[in-house]
Amino acid sequence: MTHSYELAGRAVHRVGYGTMQLPGPNHFGPPRDRDAALAVLRRARALGVDHFDTAAYYGPWVSNALLREAFDLSEVTVVSKVGGRRGPDGAWLPALSPAELTWGIDENLIGLGVERLDVVNLRLFAVPDPGFDERLAALVDARDAGKIGAIGLSNVSVAELDRAAELGVEIACVQNQYALTFRKDEALLQACAQRGIAFVPFFPLDFGKVDGHPVVREIAATHAATPAQIGLAWLLAHSPNVLLIPGTSSIAHLEENVAVGAIELSAQDRERLDAIAG
Repeated sequence: MTHSYELAGRAVHRVGYGTMQLPGPNHFGPPRDRDAALAVLRRARALGVDHFDTAAYYGPWVSNALLREAFDLSEVTVVSKVGGRRGPDGAWLPALSPAELTWGIDENLIGLGVERLDVVNLRLFAVPDPGFDERLAALVDARDAGKIGAIGLSNVSVAELDRAAELGVEIACVQNQYALTFRKDEALLQACAQRGIAFVPFFPLDFGKVDGHPVVREIAATHAATPAQIGLAWLLAHSPNVLLIPGTSSIAHLEENVAVGAIELSAQDRERLDAIAG
C-alpha cells in the first residue's frame, strides 16, 4: 500500500486529520476542554500527521484557532473550505456568492494566521449548481492573488470536475461523501484517480453502517483491529489517491485512526469487503 500521495505539490501521509470534531456539540461553539483539544492536535502531529482539514465555519473560528495555537502550520498541509456559514443557532447555511467566498478565504487566513492557504475547497450545497463557473472564478482570483495555493472541490459530481477542466482550472483534491457502504460517487473517485487528483472521503464510516456490518466485524477480529479501522483500511486499499481525514476529540481514537495505515488487508479480505453493497 502506498503510504503517501501528492496534495497541492506536497507528498502527504494518506492518513490525515479532520478538525470538525474539535468544537462543541454539533461542531458549534468552543470545545468542552480546550487543552484536551490542543493535546489531540499535537499528538496527531507527533504521530507524523501532515495533512489537516479545517474550515472557518467549524465553531465558527474554533478549529482554525486551535490549529494556529497547536503547532507551526508551515510544517504541514492545511486544507480549508468555503461556501458555508453558521446561523446563530448553529444551522449550516450556504455562503456561495463571490463576495461571501472571498470573505470566507479571508477569514480563514485571519483565523489560521497565515499569508496563504495551502488548499481551499469550494463546497457546494446543491449539484448541479448553475452558479458553478462564477463561484470557481472567485477561487481562481484568490489563487492568482496569492491568497491560496491550490483549489479543491467538495460535494460535486463528475460534471463539475469536467467543467473545471474545460475552464482550465487545475483541481488539487475532491472531498465528497464516500464509504465502504456508500459508493454512489465511485465514478468520481475513479475519475480523480485517473487524473492524479486526491480524493478525500467525508463520513468515511457512513454514520456507523461500516463498523456495524457483520463482514467488517468478522475481518476486524482476524486482524485484532476495530471494525472502524477495517473500514478505513479498505478505503486506503481501494484506490491509491484516497486520503483519509478522520476526526476525533480523543487521543486513543486518534492513535487507532493513524494505525490504520499499517493494516494490510489480504486479497480475500478485500474480495469480501468489495462485495458489500455500497
